[in-house]
Amino acid sequence: MQHCLTDRQREIVELAGRLADTFAERADGPDRENRFPVENYEDMRETGYLRLTVPEELGGYGADFHELLLAQERLAMGDGATALAVNMHVSPVGQWAAIWRETGNPKLEEFLRAVARDEIVWASITSERGVGNDLTDSTVTAERADGGYRVNGRKIFGTNSAVATHFSFTARTEDHEHGPRVLLMRTAMGEEAVEIKQTWDTLGMRGTQSNDLVFTDLFVPDEDVVHSMPVGHFDATVLKTAFARGIATFGAVYIGIAGGGIEWARQMVLQRGRETDPVVQHIFGEVELLQESARAMLYRHAQEVMSGDLFDKYSVQEGLARTSLSKAVCANNGLQIMQRLVDVVGGPAYMKRFPFERMLRDSLAGPIMPYNNVDTQRMLGATSLGVQLKPEIPPDESGHGSRPHTDELVGSGEA
Repeated sequence: MQHCLTDRQREIVELAGRLADTFAERADGPDRENRFPVENYEDMRETGYLRLTVPEELGGYGADFHELLLAQERLAMGDGATALAVNMHVSPVGQWAAIWRETGNPKLEEFLRAVARDEIVWASITSERGVGNDLTDSTVTAERADGGYRVNGRKIFGTNSAVATHFSFTARTEDHEHGPRVLLMRTAMGEEAVEIKQTWDTLGMRGTQSNDLVFTDLFVPDEDVVHSMPVGHFDATVLKTAFARGIATFGAVYIGIAGGGIEWARQMVLQRGRETDPVVQHIFGEVELLQESARAMLYRHAQEVMSGDLFDKYSVQEGLARTSLSKAVCANNGLQIMQRLVDVVGGPAYMKRFPFERMLRDSLAGPIMPYNNVDTQRMLGATSLGVQLKPEIPPDESGHGSRPHTDELVGSGEA
């Protein structure tokens, strides 16, 4: 079904749509060749899409959170891998734009202006083997050094690392007066101590080239430690930035991939004159229900974030639960849409010469991205039952001086 859009929203969606239509024609190449679609980034740079979430007064399009979700959904209809990769840039930039509007921080302003000048392409790289991707711990180590930290370790799922100039990541330090902490850091991709390991060989999302990153004695100065919190805690600042405005954008990508599948299947049905077939009508009715219910969840989340209700009316864990819900519904509904459309598409769904097969493979990544289905269901279930999974750092305490709240756990058996 069509969106009911304002003129401003329609302009942004049309920008994403022009790019998506071009990317759709190229998407088979990076997928088959297991390479990054650099040519798509040249187009996004030329059209200003990489400046999408930079405030207008600083040289960008000034897309708000809702507009970003609309744009990313439309972009993913053409090429899900490109949409997911650029999400690691436009989403963090949008997070910092929101903070800049609240604080007027001059360093953030200069950062955003540099993005608008196409000098910075960002990536957010936090995933690790054996550690849940909730930013509450890390196996990457940060040891105190003169004026900063020495960082060693390995990250996985380094999406957008192929073109990023800078990136943010997490590391754990033991050397702190308040006990072990998770540090949120940033650094340049070109540092000699940062090595990209070619590990990406996957079923879908091949064009993202989400390779591993290895840190060997990487020096990060104190000024590039942007946030910290006690290990094993849900943090209000992390909710307000990385999670509330980040995870939902994954949902937009996956419901966008499904939207591309719907459109391709619709054209095939119309070309074959099968639109009056009751079975086809039933399946299209089912996928419309799945798509529109996912969008409703996504846009409700956007309203709660933009109004501040998500942060003002809920605890940190409740905010995380609602955030993970918005992504999970989109990712799971998107996969169900693609699976149901197989019964309409038939044999071409299995043939690599058609784009549907790639869309189906790409959609399989949705349920395992953070929060994955298991973590989401546990978060929702525990929150519904009044069980505190991890202690919280509230907004008025969040920051480099925050202290542990290890006495707050209820019934989880975790510390």
